[in-house]
Amino acid sequence: MSQRTAGSKLNKSAKRTKLMRYRVNPVLFIEEVLINPETGKPFKLLKAEKKFLRYAFKRGRNGRLLYPEQIYACPKKSGKTTFAAIYIITVVLLFGGAFAEAILAANDLDQSVGRVFTAVKRIVESSPLLRGHAKITADKIAIYGAVITAIPSNYASAAGSNQVVATFDELWAYDSERSRRLFDELVPAADAQDRLPPDGDICGIRR
Repeated sequence: MSQRTAGSKLNKSAKRTKLMRYRVNPVLFIEEVLINPETGKPFKLLKAEKKFLRYAFKRGRNGRLLYPEQIYACPKKSGKTTFAAIYIITVVLLFGGAFAEAILAANDLDQSVGRVFTAVKRIVESSPLLRGHAKITADKIAIYGAVITAIPSNYASAAGSNQVVATFDELWAYDSERSRRLFDELVPAADAQDRLPPDGDICGIRR
């Protein structure tokens, strides 16, 4: 075995080990990899956010999430949009599997890109370990095989989607038939054991 081949195998093994470490404790991934675009420094999660994440990805013996419907509640101006963006990145990169998809739905038919997508974009652009592997367009971010897409509040735009997680800007305002159909369209298939259903305001976060 050549030194190059051996080195490649060791590198892949190290990456798998780090991935498993991050899956066991997603907080490490967030605080070691993701950079806060406002400060230029790694994120430091609140105690409440850390506690939420400890339960968010727990699974039962059958491999399904113990808590598939997740709500994170906090007062206004407490960073829910940023936390939703952090959550989305964590889901698709650590738990989404190969070719993971996330959909971020705006809260208005004429608004194609919501605040969560903008927050995701800024975090990816600010994080050195992510930005070099990301391709960013006006409404889509492709990174490490995962794709995060922003869509308007229109159920037709969500038809045929196969996302592992979906988020909604201002879910409380989804009171029309059109918006309710969008919500129903974005609920992952029942047989998708590893998929996270949308619930709450944005990414399981209720205002």
